[in-house]
Amino acid sequence: MPLSFNLQSIDEISHARAGKITTEHGEILTPIFMPVGTVGSVKAVTQQQLMNDVKAQIILGNTYHLYLRPGIDILNAAGGLHEFMHWNKPILTDSGGYQVFSLAQSRKITEEGVLFQSHIDGSRHLFTPEKVMDIQRNIGADIIMAFDECPPGESEYTYAKNSLMLTQRWLDRCFDHLNTTQPLYGYDQNLFPIVQGNQYHDLRKMSCEYVASKNAAGNAIGGLSVGEPENVMYEITALCCENLPADKPRYLMGVGTPWNILECISLGIDMFDCVMPTRNGRNGMLFTTQGIINIKNKKWTTDFTPLDEGLPYEVSNYYTKAYLRHLFVSNELLGLTLASIQNLSFYLWMVEQARAEIIKGSFASWKNAMTGQFKQRL
Repeated sequence: MPLSFNLQSIDEISHARAGKITTEHGEILTPIFMPVGTVGSVKAVTQQQLMNDVKAQIILGNTYHLYLRPGIDILNAAGGLHEFMHWNKPILTDSGGYQVFSLAQSRKITEEGVLFQSHIDGSRHLFTPEKVMDIQRNIGADIIMAFDECPPGESEYTYAKNSLMLTQRWLDRCFDHLNTTQPLYGYDQNLFPIVQGNQYHDLRKMSCEYVASKNAAGNAIGGLSVGEPENVMYEITALCCENLPADKPRYLMGVGTPWNILECISLGIDMFDCVMPTRNGRNGMLFTTQGIINIKNKKWTTDFTPLDEGLPYEVSNYYTKAYLRHLFVSNELLGLTLASIQNLSFYLWMVEQARAEIIKGSFASWKNAMTGQFKQRL
């Protein structure tokens, strides 16, 4: 059964959408935030906590990292990533294109693919569109991403155009190869193409049209949140949403802050991922319904109020700010876990509330009120 998308409601003022994605590992209510589990683990959080505390509906894995560790032979022997990590809900895998982009000093891009050195041991590997599809077959994610080049955000026009043409040729090869192979674990996999084109409107429009012509189950927008100003990110996101099919889910890769997500929901995005909630949480930054907290600050030493009374979740109401600060200044590992759960719970609550407001027809006013509140430094 291929992925299906049911568009349930559209906000009358903005372009915000509420929908339902159905996969063979379950339903995903959109808009949705997807916790990042790069190597088959959302850092500092167990799978039980993801399901019971965070209420995650789908998580991410990464092709590049899972290929290097534990390796596709082990994943295949385990029966795929779902079985390996005991996660029975949907999984999406990024193709590794962004990781290759980040290895600028140790990789070489050719028509065939990308030759790169492992960040772990320096060994050399070649990723081609065909190999990336085979790796993702072995990982077994429900949604798999096309192999693309993610050029630097400041790329000149000629480089950006040549990069986009290469990405489109690679996209053809991804589809061609996927159509000659079968899923390995008895359920369907769905390939999402990725829109590229840097900040250039004509390239983005060209990429959207090419991606749309593939009639894929869903489409992704890449190459944003890589250092460009927020207004540019919103401008390009709006352009892409205008030129991508309305009846397919739209996934904005790697974005971002709570207010980034709310703004991009208003532009028509359905799916988000970002390492920010867990990474910032491990460094003591909490996202809450009232604003942002640096839990390491001395002001929280004797604050015995819950972490976030605005969230209807046990972790947010059971533990106090004073206790979490104590864990951080004592370098206790539990602090990393509680902060990560708080932040992920907040992100999932936020998109759940956004969905409810879209359905009620009050999203635009709610977004405007919440954006200022979420940005406050407490």
